[in-house]
Amino acid sequence: MERAYIEKTYTSKDNEAIGSVKIADDVVAMIAGLAAMEVDGVSAMAGNISKELMSKVGVRNLAKGVKVEILGKRVIVDMAIIVNYGYNIPAISQKIQLKVRAAIENMTGLNVTDVNLRIAGVNNII
Repeated sequence: MERAYIEKTYTSKDNEAIGSVKIADDVVAMIAGLAAMEVDGVSAMAGNISKELMSKVGVRNLAKGVKVEILGKRVIVDMAIIVNYGYNIPAISQKIQLKVRAAIENMTGLNVTDVNLRIAGVNNII
């Protein structure tokens, strides 16, 4: 049986004379994941078990541990991260939230209303 894949996208119609721009949810999630990884003290993005197994067999997902919900022009981001030992978790969390918000808003023009973080682990490499 064939499965129908419905791609979730946001369509921008700022200038209908030229055309429209469609941004997939996965692209917004990838932007969020890359922005979070740029923060000092973030070890990795955390994903669920199936994503972890897929990455071990060679399938990489740059949006691992990121869930994005786009409602109109509003974006809600849920992320799971692993931090390095010895870093201040509240300070890192605030930096991640600010960096993710700025990256998504600058690259897509969408309004980020929430960046929810879950600290999934601590990497003990010193």
